[in-house]
Formats: sequence, C-alpha cells, structure tokens
Amino acid sequence: MSVAPAERPSWDWAALAVEDLPEVLAIEEAAHLYPWSEAVFEECLRAGYRLDGAFRHGELVGYSVVMAVLDEWHLLNLCVEPTIQRSGAGRFLLERVIASARAAEASCVLLEVRAGNHAAIGLYESAGFADIGHRKAYYPAPSGREDARVMRRLLS
Repeated sequence: MSVAPAERPSWDWAALAVEDLPEVLAIEEAAHLYPWSEAVFEECLRAGYRLDGAFRHGELVGYSVVMAVLDEWHLLNLCVEPTIQRSGAGRFLLERVIASARAAEASCVLLEVRAGNHAAIGLYESAGFADIGHRKAYYPAPSGREDARVMRRLLS
C-alpha cells in the first residue's frame, strides 16, 4: 500500500519485552517464508539485544532487532506487517535504529539483506547504507539458498 505524504500515519516507538513476542511472532510469520522462531527472539532478549517496536494506534505493526558489539550496531531483523508495508513503518523503525545508534556513539550500523529483497535494499540505500560485502548462499530459499548483501551506514 502506498500512502501519500499528507496521509502518512504517525508512529509510536517503544522497547519490546517477552510479553510482546506473540505479536512479534505473528508479524514475523506473516512476513517471511522462513521466520525466526520464538526461541530465537527469546534468546535475543536474554542476550540483551534491542528489540523495539513501531506502533500505530497502540497496535504493534513492526519491529527491529539490534545487537550492539563495541561501537558497531548490527541490525539483525527489521520487519513490518505485510498489509502495511510501504506505509512508512519500516523507514520509521530504521530511522529510530540509526538515531539510537548515533546517541549511543556507535560508529556504524551493519546489516545483511536478501539479494532479491529489492524493496528493503531500496529502503536501506535511501537511508545511506552502502554495500560492503556479499555472503554466498546465506539465506534459505525455496530453490536452495539465496545470497545476502552486506550493507553498512557510517554514523560519523
């Protein structure tokens, strides 16, 4: 769904916790052929990774998972409910990740993205991410494995 600038909804943002996982999992399973399991999300929370959500009218519509290592932030997952993709929620989440990383004095944000995920790649490129590598056969895919693009946004 494409939303005209005058119609863009306002988003709220908040940290998520284990009690939010049922909603997170519903979005993850709706958006991905190979979704993360509940155990993966639980382990991310146990390990102290950032799990943040985008909300519209109090409803969770997307989330991000970030692992901070020294002065680098690694965006592990950014996902938006499929029925509202391209409405600005993904951009909102990405901008919040970048702003939080900058506030924490991180030097960069890194990510891997499926080579065929052109919508996500466009979002990342428009936010200043650039390719720094390639991972062959990184993701599971219906026809075997799919490559990943490794991207980075410098913050300084």
